[in-house]
Amino acid sequence: MNISIRKCTIQDLDILLEYAVETFYQTFAHLNTAEDMEKYIEAAFNEDKLRCELENPYSSFFFLFADGCLAGYMKLNEAPSQTDINDSESLEIERIYISRDFQSRGLGRYLMQQAVFVASERGKKYVWLGVWEKNEKAICFYKKNGFSIVGTHSFFLGEDEQTDYIMRWNLK
Repeated sequence: MNISIRKCTIQDLDILLEYAVETFYQTFAHLNTAEDMEKYIEAAFNEDKLRCELENPYSSFFFLFADGCLAGYMKLNEAPSQTDINDSESLEIERIYISRDFQSRGLGRYLMQQAVFVASERGKKYVWLGVWEKNEKAICFYKKNGFSIVGTHSFFLGEDEQTDYIMRWNLK
């Protein structure tokens, strides 16, 4: 399989918007109410919000391609654009999604390795992420790949307050 990664630009806005909504639904719709999913998607994945995030110098989106097909994406944040910790010595993986058709092929691990590479290049001491406490598949994946749980924070999906584990991987 031929794998490549490309940083997203403002010209990717429409594709990113559609793909982000699609992969979010694939991952979480079966575990949440339709109302909460709709409220969250309207707030998190609207065109204006994504445009601002793409233009933010402290955030980066990357598309992952497998054999020329869009297979996944990730969003990385540096302080002050992180969702929680806001430590200038860290890099946050805010989103890492592989579409259902491409899962179980090592692509999530590939994206994670790319995030660690970016963090190393930028002189960061650690990488962190938030993962829903009920997303057991993702928690196992992150643990298997070197992350450990270091805390929790609240995440609102629509009206539903959920608990995310904060997981960390030390680089130095």
